Amino acid sequence: MESEDVERLIEEGLPDCTATVAPARGDHDEDHLLAVVTSPAFEGETIVDQHQLVYDAIGDAMTREIHALELTTKTPE
Repeated sequence: MESEDVERLIEEGLPDCTATVAPARGDHDEDHLLAVVTSPAFEGETIVDQHQLVYDAIGDAMTREIHALELTTKTPE
């Protein structure tokens, strides 16, 4: 799955968010990705809950097409 496709899934699944997704550096396959996601939906949520919101937005692709996703989540502030 292309980085742009993952960005689209996240941005469609989390209202008012921005996502930047890129392949992980190193000797990883294309299914290892890095993502930075900024959303007001993360306000007051634990890191675990923030990451779960992103995983929910990605849906089945997380288990079928993406092997690893390194997430950084933050609020707009």
